[in-house]
Amino acid sequence: MFHSVRAVLFDLDGTLIDSATDLARAADKMRTDRGLPARPLADYRGMAGAGARGMLSVAFGMAPDHPEFGALREEFFANYAACMFDHTAAFPEVPELLAEIESRGIPWGVVTNKAARFTEPLLGGLPLFARCAVAISGDTTPYAKPHPAPLLEAARRLKLAPKHCVYVGDDERDMLAGRAAGMPTAAATYGYLGAAGTVDGWQADAHINSPMGLLQLLPLP
Repeated sequence: MFHSVRAVLFDLDGTLIDSATDLARAADKMRTDRGLPARPLADYRGMAGAGARGMLSVAFGMAPDHPEFGALREEFFANYAACMFDHTAAFPEVPELLAEIESRGIPWGVVTNKAARFTEPLLGGLPLFARCAVAISGDTTPYAKPHPAPLLEAARRLKLAPKHCVYVGDDERDMLAGRAAGMPTAAATYGYLGAAGTVDGWQADAHINSPMGLLQLLPLP
């Protein structure tokens, strides 16, 4: 149990919300617009937590160092903006989890690598997130995860030492960022998990197989 935790910080995509279908559709539209065959959602799902980088790697086998990556990323962003609310919703158990966290007097927040132009509409459009105590996007600080800066900024805004915040995420970079920030970490094994598809080797302080599993690690009221 994380006995000294006074706040919970969550990754967004793959941890609190299931956005894989909308992200995949935004990327796959780029393929079909070019006369390429559609790929199944299952091909994209594991990489949904990596945003444009992950989606373009699946759609076109393209890495960020490709000379056309920047232009295709903007096309992907435009597609995603048009469909980002079509299928995205909180994972099962997330509303109950957040309600129980609040009942214990523990504030919670979001730290994501998703850009603010997407984070802010999503959090504003899903009533569940109206009670979010802090929200840090990928461009809130000069650095994105796995750099610890976004997590440290969240702790600063909560007026808490990092050691009193636990970070929950479904990607190895979440664990790397949490450790670098001096926060205890929990790997959400129900999430997207990246290319490896496993949390083996992430060195998380704890694993949770469902959102409600986090409650076993938090202080009681």
